[in-house]
Amino acid sequence: MLWQKEAQSASYSSSDLTHFMRLRAATASILTKEDAEVVEKVSGIKDISYIKAGNAKVEYKDEIRYFMVLSMPTEHLEVFLETGSIGMDEGKFLGKNTKGKLVLGYDFKYKQVFKKSAGINEKIKINEKEFKISGIVEKIGNPSDDKNIYLAMSDFDEIFNKTSIDAIYVQIKEGEDINEVADKVERRLLQYRKISEKKKDFTILTPEELLGSFGNVLNIVTAFLLGIAAISLLVGGIGIANTMYTSVLERTREIGVMKAIGARNSDILAIFIIEAGTLGLVGGIAGIVFGFGVVKAIEYYAINILGTNLLRAGMNIYLFVGCFVFAFLIGSLSGFFPALQASKLKPVEALRWE
Repeated sequence: MLWQKEAQSASYSSSDLTHFMRLRAATASILTKEDAEVVEKVSGIKDISYIKAGNAKVEYKDEIRYFMVLSMPTEHLEVFLETGSIGMDEGKFLGKNTKGKLVLGYDFKYKQVFKKSAGINEKIKINEKEFKISGIVEKIGNPSDDKNIYLAMSDFDEIFNKTSIDAIYVQIKEGEDINEVADKVERRLLQYRKISEKKKDFTILTPEELLGSFGNVLNIVTAFLLGIAAISLLVGGIGIANTMYTSVLERTREIGVMKAIGARNSDILAIFIIEAGTLGLVGGIAGIVFGFGVVKAIEYYAINILGTNLLRAGMNIYLFVGCFVFAFLIGSLSGFFPALQASKLKPVEALRWE
């Protein structure tokens, strides 16, 4: 469960989503450590963690940049690390005796956030206070997350003098129903904050609801792409039909000759339908090659520029075969009426065509 002050959705990942849920404030409410303690006492909850966040001036080897700094109570590190799928690339994460130390995101070492890469045991300043780098986090995949800086809560409080908290992470016990626990948390918080259901200033998001939200976004994107595909099919079909009508007019005498030597209407119809289908197939192949090139370019950009592995191009032979067959069928259907017109031409009139 993540209770977050910001209105926008935060990224969420876990090795086992069924044991975590997210709760966030729907307004600019101030969250406190007491709120976390109330949530922790709800039956069915195994452990909690919470974070504070703030933007800070970061100075490294005479360069100054501004980045997000996160802090969490070191006694609840397991929940925070598991919900964020955070592992170490080098060094150690914050522990009980880490005052004056910090952990940097992946990009500080590998993406040259500064002119020189930051490494273990080097010094870095946060809001004019010097810290020693104790570890580098593994790549998360989100460019903003990979530039995070992690501080112990005591050091964060000295720098920012901030009493409110920004998020609460909650892990439920094995075997508990996550929806039932979410209902208990909601009732307890409504009671603690002394507000009614209508004035509720927070929302609880279970994994099913979170995946549903992602699904809604994907459905919108899919519908948009289907609309573009439908327009493309319509334009392509009209183009093939026009091409085939022109082809029939230009080859009227040839049709007359073929009929004069014994070609049946079905033979003429088949010839032009196959020709139209071939045109559609050629267009489909060109579209597949172009589309695959575009998605590979997007994949390359995502991996090498944005630093995320979330976007990857897939190759499925059945999908390719299906696209080829579909392109041929669309071409054949588009050329059916011109082919039908060609098959019905009378041999004498066709031979007289100039």
